[in-house]
Amino acid sequence: MIMTLQTSMIHLTSSHKTPQVIGFGALNMDKIFYVDRIVKPDEEGFISSVENHPGGSGANTMVGLSRLGIKVGYIGKVANDEAGKLLQDDLASEGVNTSGVAASSGRSGACLIMVDGRGDRGILVDPGVNDTITAADIDLEMINNVDLVHFTSFVCRGSDTSFETQKQVATCTNADLSLDPGTLYAERGMEALMEFISQSRVVLPSDHELKLMTGCLDVSDGADMLIDAGAKWVAVKMGSRGCYVTDGTSGIHIPAQNVKVVDTTGAGDAFNAGFLFGMLEGEDIETCGKIGNIVASISIEQRGARTGLPYLDELIEARAGL
Repeated sequence: MIMTLQTSMIHLTSSHKTPQVIGFGALNMDKIFYVDRIVKPDEEGFISSVENHPGGSGANTMVGLSRLGIKVGYIGKVANDEAGKLLQDDLASEGVNTSGVAASSGRSGACLIMVDGRGDRGILVDPGVNDTITAADIDLEMINNVDLVHFTSFVCRGSDTSFETQKQVATCTNADLSLDPGTLYAERGMEALMEFISQSRVVLPSDHELKLMTGCLDVSDGADMLIDAGAKWVAVKMGSRGCYVTDGTSGIHIPAQNVKVVDTTGAGDAFNAGFLFGMLEGEDIETCGKIGNIVASISIEQRGARTGLPYLDELIEARAGL
């Protein structure tokens, strides 16, 4: 498996600069419905407006890092359709190196997202070609020349191909790893994710995902399990309650910023961008958690996963105001 990955690289052209961080995950076109409520079975609700935004958890985080001045790239797959072109063009417009984004026949990934008046959301995912990434789509040389590879989840309902390819990369790469498991990977449990966790510089689950992964009701106990499994740092996203971070020696709860919530779509991805930015800048784990909270708080004041992601000068201003 490793030999296959190493001998099937698609090399970068000289016009692309080597990124500092690469994201590896799904690319989706988000269709966001702003509704009066997120309906349950047999209920009806009303739509006030509809918007389309390029998305994908890892892609959102790479855009966030790019806006903060970090050189980033992406590994993913789109179809040769209109949505696929829009997804690639949007990443490129944000300064993301897209040479690792493959294109194929089929349909690009899509998400149907419902957002209510409180900013809470519900999501349905159509993976499209996202779940078909193989070793032939990967440039291991590029990956080995970056500081960090950030992994996020694929749906993998019809095939585990992309998940298995991610595990090959996690095993082969010389770069540091970070993992945001999302609900889809967290449901697999810790054992299925050990190739990532055991080598991760940081694991970035939500509190719900942490419980799914570890079975622990207590956040600190669950985070300690990830540390014991090999993760150097763990940062647990807790929504309006902020975050909990630990390096295995001390655990710290950091309260969230007090802001007006418009849309929580991509809030966790924004937190990841802030946290990873701090980590790459050499900050301690508590400072990284605080930066993650700040970036997330700025992001959720606007609609969509990327619109509100701050630029470096905005982050500096926000930190100065604390």
